[in-house]
Amino acid sequence: MTEHDFIPPIYDANIDQGRITWESPSNIALVKYWGKKKDQIPENPSLSFTLNMCKTITTLSFIKKNDVDNAFSFDIYLDGALKEDFKPKIQTFFERIELYLPFLKLYHFKIETKNTFPHSSGIASSASGMSALALCLMSVEKQLLDADVIAGAVEESFDQEYFNQKASFLARLGSGSACRSIEGDLIVWGETKSIEGSTDLFGVKFPYPVHEDFKEYQDTILLVDKGEKQVSSTVGHNLMHNHPYAQNRFEQAHQNLESLKSILKTGDLEAFNALVESEALTLHAMMMTSMPYFILMKPNTLEIINRIWNFRQETGLNISFTLDAGANVHVLYPKRESQEILQFIKDELVGYCQNGHYICDQIGFGANQIQF
Repeated sequence: MTEHDFIPPIYDANIDQGRITWESPSNIALVKYWGKKKDQIPENPSLSFTLNMCKTITTLSFIKKNDVDNAFSFDIYLDGALKEDFKPKIQTFFERIELYLPFLKLYHFKIETKNTFPHSSGIASSASGMSALALCLMSVEKQLLDADVIAGAVEESFDQEYFNQKASFLARLGSGSACRSIEGDLIVWGETKSIEGSTDLFGVKFPYPVHEDFKEYQDTILLVDKGEKQVSSTVGHNLMHNHPYAQNRFEQAHQNLESLKSILKTGDLEAFNALVESEALTLHAMMMTSMPYFILMKPNTLEIINRIWNFRQETGLNISFTLDAGANVHVLYPKRESQEILQFIKDELVGYCQNGHYICDQIGFGANQIQF
């Protein structure tokens, strides 16, 4: 499959207006990607857990323009407030996907979005936000194509697999990690020999057996810093160009994905803890050794990590951490050990969170929902 497979047949924009709502989850990468090629292609493959509770809910309203012009027309709202500062990112997104959604300039869009978690907090709001918008746009295209199928203008509509693949492909062009939020549980993005069916174009479901422990894995997100990141992920990705350790890092990601296949199958929690923590620290090591270099972890991030290590050594419980490109800590643990670990989190870790804020979540299966 190539990008050309997502260019639709010629169809008439024969629907005057409509409204669609999707909710889409965030995700947390276990094997991280850091660095992009042209057209949002990842330098290395990644694998993520899809979350259940941390999600974006987006409503897309559209009305056909009276006069056809050569401009995108949209307004975007976050929590009911008009967000002019979001428009450049959506403009860039529309420019990237216009070839694949040729109706975009024929309508004015109202994008209303809200998160169940803090925006720009180190939780992947771009992943859930862009995937929710991509799903809304795909629903518009499906309505247009279905109308033309009925009218005989095109032969047939597309199936659910194609819908998901194209939604993931579009979401990727808005935010790389967003392509991993279209479907539930474990998602792989980026071509690698160890994962059958993997591709740079869109996220795919992890196709191998998964131990029961990982099917309800818990993620408690400790909000160490809810402010905007000092360095955006886009800037950070670009700093991987000519990074002195980049090629070794890219190869390490392929090797870790291969290792995860057996870990996820057998339920080897000790190996899982070591791998995901190494991945998290490697991600931040790439930031600290780029030029210019930067540090997104905070003192409380390090305090939490050290307390997790001490607790794990003292109790033998399978608690581990991972990090995204920010200061917040994702505490990972199996559901069967959740009572003791969650008590430890409340007693010893929450005090290091900004205003004591944390979010309890778990891995989601089929987490997206649509409402017409």
